[in-house]
Amino acid sequence: MPSEPITPGAMLLRGFVLPLGSAFAEAIDTIAGAAPFRHMTTPGGFTMSVAMTNCGPLGWVSDRTGYRYEPCDPVSGRPWPEMPAGFLALARAAAAEAGFADFDPDACLINRYQPGAKMSLHQDKDERDFSQPIVSVSLGLPAVFLFGGETRKDPTLRLPLEHGDVVVFGGAARLRYHGVMPLKPGQHPRLGACRINLTFRRAC
Repeated sequence: MPSEPITPGAMLLRGFVLPLGSAFAEAIDTIAGAAPFRHMTTPGGFTMSVAMTNCGPLGWVSDRTGYRYEPCDPVSGRPWPEMPAGFLALARAAAAEAGFADFDPDACLINRYQPGAKMSLHQDKDERDFSQPIVSVSLGLPAVFLFGGETRKDPTLRLPLEHGDVVVFGGAARLRYHGVMPLKPGQHPRLGACRINLTFRRAC
């Protein structure tokens, strides 16, 4: 499978998840059945356009009190669904392919984009250990991933992502700003009119 260096520390793995696409979709359905997708609120009081849920020992949450990781779903009070073994294996394999051995994620944030949804430029900085990379998996509708610099005002690269693509960034690229442009309408044969993004992180 082809790989495309983006910047030092960042790599795009084209089609890396394609052999597992159907299994991933089924696992996401199961996770969402136990911890449904929801539109979280930012500390500033805005509702995010992207719907989210989590699996793994820790889940990323946002509300008026701030951004953080929690071991339990604040909606149900129950632990987040277990991270499927296939998810963990894929995240580790993608990280290793990009030059980051021994990746050990303890959180998987699952984002659901419907047409018009976007993710503003931001840094992933709620984690304790920045030596571990971020592994971002794209499923469903195509999207344009924005990859910027160390400040919000730096120029951004526009990277078209298709179903099965994986972006890995760590090292010198770990705290670069990134986001997703508004999703265009479309229909994916398995996931329908949406894009699913799985973001694997080491939170603690």
